[in-house]
Amino acid sequence: MPLGLVALAIGAFGIGLTEFVIMGLLPDVAADFAVSEATAGWLISGYALSVVVGALGITAATVRLPRKPVLMGLLVLFVIGNVLTAAAPDYTVAMIGRIVAALCHGAFFGIGAVVASGLVPAAKRAGAVAVMFTGLTAANVLGVPFGTFLGQQMGWRSTFWAISIIGVLALIGIAALVPAVRGAGPEVSLRGELSAFRSGQVWLSLLVTMLAFGGMFGAFTYIAYTLTEVTGFASGTVPWLLVVFGTGLLVGNWAGGRLADRSIDGTLVTFVAVLAVILGVFGPLAGSPAATVVILFLMGGFGFGTVPGLQTRIMRYAGGAPTLASGANIGAFNAGNALGAWAGGVGIGAGLGYTSPIWIGAALTSTALIVMVLAAVVARRSRPAEPRSGAPEPVDTVPAH
Repeated sequence: MPLGLVALAIGAFGIGLTEFVIMGLLPDVAADFAVSEATAGWLISGYALSVVVGALGITAATVRLPRKPVLMGLLVLFVIGNVLTAAAPDYTVAMIGRIVAALCHGAFFGIGAVVASGLVPAAKRAGAVAVMFTGLTAANVLGVPFGTFLGQQMGWRSTFWAISIIGVLALIGIAALVPAVRGAGPEVSLRGELSAFRSGQVWLSLLVTMLAFGGMFGAFTYIAYTLTEVTGFASGTVPWLLVVFGTGLLVGNWAGGRLADRSIDGTLVTFVAVLAVILGVFGPLAGSPAATVVILFLMGGFGFGTVPGLQTRIMRYAGGAPTLASGANIGAFNAGNALGAWAGGVGIGAGLGYTSPIWIGAALTSTALIVMVLAAVVARRSRPAEPRSGAPEPVDTVPAH
């Protein structure tokens, strides 16, 4: 395995940690700033929306620059944002810190996924993307539970100081281990990158990403409240329950990458369908501790198992200009996160209880399944017309840079 993939996974670990750890600390943050649960939830949805802006804006602005320096610069921005959050005297400054950190997120994963896919042979690209995203899953398996525990014991700010240190270590890892790959070069301009969005399959892929992840994170954003107020777990057990969810992410990411290298659309249809069923049964079973533990694992596994396939699919249909499309898909992941967090907050704010985000998530994921089936059918009927005219065949369209 190329060492560059390890370095990218280290960066993914730090960035994934800052995105997800706040979910387990949300009650502590809300209490510290004296804001409601829904208002505190904007630290999640605001982060996610900022990822969308960074994924498109920063990726577009840096598309012709050497990728290694861009990745390093993004990690510097990440550290600055987390220091602001850790030192925030009030909710507004904390939100600013979250926004600054989020701006690097989408571009890092978007550019990093293209770099990762270029480090291995064509037949192993989904697996390479999965290796990079292993850092993200490791952040959930190891980082989020221990970060939540640290925040509960020493105050939530201590967790973000620790994340800042991890960001510095990730920066060193990128500098030492990622090869100096050039940018897209003069032969691929911003106009060329934008041409990827002529493909209907690119747009369908983006929609599936947003809806599927909106469903999962609609349920997961307020999971600390669900676990304590509905299921009846003590708050001290939340970090360990997040280990269960994170383990599911790790297993799902590995399995999803392996299966997607065999059949992307088949894997995505299956995983999204199972995720919709899991969320559908979570609502009525949320009061059962045993059922909740099992569902947390399955929700993480089938939810995150879609990531390698979704990321590889959009790069595939983007043809020879995958960088901006890749970044846009990271933006779609986080637009879904924001949508799910907002919709879940609306449900709670309307007095529908702490299971309402789960029901909303099930509806979003079911819609994603319909769109994914449609995309798969259209792709099958239109081959070899899709992806874009003039692009290589879908089995091998992501360029090795």
